[in-house]
Amino acid sequence: MRRVVVTGLGPISPIATGKDAYWRALREGRNGVGPITTFELGDCPVTFGAEIKDFDPTRWMDGKEAKRSDRAIQFAVAASKLAVEDAKLDTKSMDPYRFGVYIGTGQGGIETSFNNFKTMMEKGSRRVSPYFIPMMISNMSTAYVAIVHGAKGPNLCIVTACATSLHSLGEAYHTIVRDDADVILAGGTEAALRAISIAGFASMKALSTRMDSPETASRPFDKDRDGFVMGEGAGVLVLEELEHARARGAHIYGEFVGYGTSCDAGHITAPDPEAEGALHATRHAMRMAGWSPEQVDYINAHGTSTGLNDRMESMMVHKAFGERAKDVVVTSTKSMIGHCLGAAGALETIASFQAIEQGYIHPTLNYTTPDPECDITLSTGRGVEKKVDRMLVNSFGFGGHNGVLAFQRFV
Repeated sequence: MRRVVVTGLGPISPIATGKDAYWRALREGRNGVGPITTFELGDCPVTFGAEIKDFDPTRWMDGKEAKRSDRAIQFAVAASKLAVEDAKLDTKSMDPYRFGVYIGTGQGGIETSFNNFKTMMEKGSRRVSPYFIPMMISNMSTAYVAIVHGAKGPNLCIVTACATSLHSLGEAYHTIVRDDADVILAGGTEAALRAISIAGFASMKALSTRMDSPETASRPFDKDRDGFVMGEGAGVLVLEELEHARARGAHIYGEFVGYGTSCDAGHITAPDPEAEGALHATRHAMRMAGWSPEQVDYINAHGTSTGLNDRMESMMVHKAFGERAKDVVVTSTKSMIGHCLGAAGALETIASFQAIEQGYIHPTLNYTTPDPECDITLSTGRGVEKKVDRMLVNSFGFGGHNGVLAFQRFV
């Protein structure tokens, strides 16, 4: 069977841009959550989030193209360029039809949609931008990235809410294994941190309302958690067939060895209270990897800081690992970068590779009060120095979409 390795990492996050800066920020325990300053909130009941405040799209694309693209597209292009640069990938020398792009998004160009709807209501339909549709549709991020890099191979935009980018990585893995591509830029992008999305999630009572202390609002697995904190950004990884990577002398961060996916088929927003869907995805990923529960060192959890998810995910860890559940170190990157929705899984996978590469598991911030229903071993404080050979990354989305990835040290 063809083997798949990770050779490039490209994060655009609320705490840092680029792999090295991102990993430094994770080690520092940098908190990306604070009052929103980059747009008007109106009467939104929640006024904080994890923003990217210094993003300049013209650093990554022509000024004219930047004006004709949604923020989600801009993030995707930037993250893809970082990943390609990190991989030292010479895209011009590659067979373009063996080079693909799988970048998903949960909400696509929601800011573009809102602005053009407002224009139509206030000024009439003839004032709607001719670029509205290509700026808004979800697949345009993956199309733009393909254009930028000349990737003419398989090209998909997966949309599975908060599991989007993890599913994008998993499906890209299968595409390389079945010999339909040698290299795929895979991940997700999201720029939904805008008033309309905040209003919608707040109306659902899904967001934290810790207005007096926003920096402590994202507190996964803590007993006093009261909802998630919205974030934004993009994460793109270079997935590459092993012999292709070896032939060009690529640095290999780790090997992609398993992918499990399932659907709860129970509720449009709430996870399965018995964690059966997440458990199936976890067991399938480990079975594909050829691992026993005793071999897993680390889990980067979905860890949203919501009552339902964190309880369900903790239950899943105990069901999957049994008596060894407390031996597996768990962390949630969302405690630092918020919930980046369709980009979450990719950004958290990039964070996870710090564990294999540097032997360091970043902390889960704001964990002060243990919850008996979340009886797992969290990395807290200054993080955990630990040799990690095998790790899982979880993402679970609205609609009951579950995804789990398995990675191991390349030897």
